[in-house]
Formats: sequence, C-alpha cells, structure tokens
Amino acid sequence: ERQLVESGGGLVQPGESLTLSCTGSGFTFSAYYMSWVRQAPGKGLEWVSGISTDEPTYADSVKGRFTISRDNAKSAVYLQMNNLQSDDTALYYCTTDSPASIATLTAPPPDWGQGTQVTVSS
Repeated sequence: ERQLVESGGGLVQPGESLTLSCTGSGFTFSAYYMSWVRQAPGKGLEWVSGISTDEPTYADSVKGRFTISRDNAKSAVYLQMNNLQSDDTALYYCTTDSPASIATLTAPPPDWGQGTQVTVSS
C-alpha cells in the first residue's frame, strides 16, 4: 500500500525554526518528484516546495526561508523552515502529485497522509 507519513510539526514562536519529515512506502520513492503542500485555516491548498533530481523549487512566499531536501535511501523528504511567521501556520502535507495537479485541488485527496500541523504564534 502506497503511504506517506508526515511528522515534525509543532507550536513555535515567530522567528523560530522547524524541520518537517515525510517518509514514503509502497512505491519507488526515488522515481518521484516530491512536493510539500500546506493548507492554512480556512484557505485552499498552497504548493510550498518541490524536489526531484534537479534544483529544488519554492513558492515565493517561502523562498529564502525554507529548504527542501530528500534522502532516497531513506525514502524521505524534509522541509527545513526558518524564520517562521504567523502566515506559515498550516497543516503541511507531502505528496507525489505534480504542482499542476495540486493547483486543481480544493482539498487534500483521500490518498494523502494526515499531514503535520505547524502553528506559529507568540
């Protein structure tokens, strides 16, 4: 069974950092472009960052603050988030869905993981 499990979220103060992790199983992890996507309270899905074998890409809202990386040997993708702000508060998901596909979604599909909650508050 194909599965993605996110972890590492939490409650932090503005300016602090967190690292999210996502582990995949049930598919050939290394063959997929991996994305992090977030959903803020009351808002739609926002693609945050993606990585394949080329240079990673980032949404303008996180560029310079977030760093995505992957370890194919561990079937894992990470998101290092620095200088977190209140606008970063969201449920964060990892997915193999393409950014173009993500843009058509209004809610996380049933086959996504549970996500990991990031709350930035003083």
